[in-house]
Amino acid sequence: MIEDRIETFDAIIVGSGQAGNPLALALAKEKWKVAIVEKAALGGTCVNTGCTPTKAYVASARAAWAIENAHNLGIEVPKSPKVNLKSIKKRKDKLVNQSRLGIRKSLADSPQVTMIRGTASFIDKTRLKVGSRVLKSYKIFLNVGARARIPEGFEDVDYLTNMSILQLDKVPESLIIIGGSYIGLEFAQIFKRLGSRVTVLEMGDYLISKEDQHTSEQVREVLENEGIKVICGAHCLKGKNKKSGGVTVSFHKESKDKKINGTHLLVATGRMPNSDLLKPEKAGLSINEKGYIDVNAKLETNIEGIFALGDCNGKGAFTHTSYNDYEIMEDQLFGEKKKSLEDRITNYALYIDPPLGRAGMTLAQARESGKNLLFAQMPMSDISRAKEKGETQGKMEVIVDADSEQILGAAVFGTGGDEIIGTFLTAMYGKLSYKVLMNSVQTHPTVTELIPTLLQQLKPIEK
Repeated sequence: MIEDRIETFDAIIVGSGQAGNPLALALAKEKWKVAIVEKAALGGTCVNTGCTPTKAYVASARAAWAIENAHNLGIEVPKSPKVNLKSIKKRKDKLVNQSRLGIRKSLADSPQVTMIRGTASFIDKTRLKVGSRVLKSYKIFLNVGARARIPEGFEDVDYLTNMSILQLDKVPESLIIIGGSYIGLEFAQIFKRLGSRVTVLEMGDYLISKEDQHTSEQVREVLENEGIKVICGAHCLKGKNKKSGGVTVSFHKESKDKKINGTHLLVATGRMPNSDLLKPEKAGLSINEKGYIDVNAKLETNIEGIFALGDCNGKGAFTHTSYNDYEIMEDQLFGEKKKSLEDRITNYALYIDPPLGRAGMTLAQARESGKNLLFAQMPMSDISRAKEKGETQGKMEVIVDADSEQILGAAVFGTGGDEIIGTFLTAMYGKLSYKVLMNSVQTHPTVTELIPTLLQQLKPIEK
């Protein structure tokens, strides 16, 4: 009888990502008997193929760029930097392994937590199968993450993803990147600075389509100034392996058929949730047309006792949103039951150099809200600190609700933008009038001191 082999737990967590791990420890602290199931490396995307490794590469690429451009600050470097990708990878791997070991130790130190390796799939709404094991619980938390989506026309080509490109030990001679959004653009600049010839092919009319077009155009200008070739409006994309090695990508642009050759190909056309691996239909879970697990503001699915956290619920694809999902879940289970997705303000960063920090609405989104809007933008070249650092590319902008005086959105594209955006975000969470920031005295010389000046430039815009 299958019932004789069932292992019963107070909770089952599928996925050891940025929501799953802290939730397991929180449940264990409350003396719950917890199973955490993981099919791959501990830590999920952030630790293994996302934030930690890519930002390590961004730092190495930045160092190479700084040496190459030191002459602009009066520092003469006799030779161009020599890039050793094996050493860069070794440093990255060390950082990743340190994080994995830390997670493994914290889970192993909790006697309430059982780690189970393998891919979980539903038998019904209370039971999951993992290999030959059957697990049962009336509380199941899904933190299964997402994976690279491979578009039609590239299935049989030798391509790289955000995972496999991090395993290279030689810098590609020429790298073609399909997809001009966050992942694609970060790798484009990384490998250009490390010595590759890089071409970005984007189907849309402009890069990072979630952003306002004027922001996208500035991002494109920065990348092209570094020698990255950007081609937007590339349709009917298809890849083919070359007999001599490398890849040919054909595409259609402006009524013409075109081709481009490269030694390596990175497919960065977005992510798809891993919900399909769960066989969610056997539990009766509601899945939307993009494959995300439907949840309400409390992260509850349509099935009582099953919850979805992190990338697989489509409510954010970032480490900070995944961790916030954990915070919401922990509050709903053991706290005041006040936290929910409705409290969260969208924020993220594009980690090219200079970085782009975003909080709240874009200008296009704000226009659709029907509110009375105030808007201002200023170039980074107006700020002393940026000039002194020799990094004047980019801009800062802000959108305000004229009636409530609340900041609706902001973007900082420039040196330190990923950190500076936090000032706007704090004001937004605090529901401060923009006038509080406008009248604040910020430290000189910093890039942040542009914020009060920026707010003084606010002007009404048409709905």
